[in-house]
Amino acid sequence: MAERSEIDLSNIPAHVAVIMDGNGRWAKQRGGLRVFGHQSAITAVRDTVEEAAELGVQYLTLYAFSTENWNRPAMEVTALMQLLVHTIRKETPTLLKNSVRLQSIGDVNSLPQSCQRELAEAIELTKGGNRMTLVLALSYSGRWDLTQAAQRLAIDVAAGRVEPASVTEATVSGYLATAGMPDPELLIRTSGEQRISNFLLWQLAYTELYIMPVLWPDFRRSHFREALKAYQGRERRFGKTSEQLSIS
Repeated sequence: MAERSEIDLSNIPAHVAVIMDGNGRWAKQRGGLRVFGHQSAITAVRDTVEEAAELGVQYLTLYAFSTENWNRPAMEVTALMQLLVHTIRKETPTLLKNSVRLQSIGDVNSLPQSCQRELAEAIELTKGGNRMTLVLALSYSGRWDLTQAAQRLAIDVAAGRVEPASVTEATVSGYLATAGMPDPELLIRTSGEQRISNFLLWQLAYTELYIMPVLWPDFRRSHFREALKAYQGRERRFGKTSEQLSIS
């Protein structure tokens, strides 16, 4: 695993996104219910948030609950929502201490009222944080994001506030849930699954992907550094050739 001394602090991605996968399999390997895996993943979240902030990441987005996750068994969904409320309430003082601002993206209105309330309170309490922004993707999916962006843009076009011919990629980005944030330079996915699972479909266009076999509850600071070290060893060309980059 990568040590802190192996990380180039001058080349830290501004935005890192994480698909936290493997809680259910982790619990199954130990003969427990899937909920046990979700409960055991809190340490991984805490380690990741703290390490990202200490290394200088500006935005950390965690895929906490997708729109597709509503199709899971009702008992698991209910337990997840209760765990979410408990975790937000418990971790808010730590976010404040570390000057981490909390934000969320997704169809938050679909969450239970208790979750909405705790989330809103934590966002308000931490709004002054200037060290890092922690973004929770809750009831989120990339297709939902693009759909709501298209709807809002269509309303503004119909109202005459936006000219169709003036719409650019930047215009579309401004209607997404991540408006105002840089696109992720690095996406980490645990559990070895090699897909992006309807996450940040527009925003991941040029993101470096790093797939790890470790299951999310076992993810620790050293794993985060390993992903950063791999990212720093890559050449980001954005469609150009290596020769073009060396000239510029």
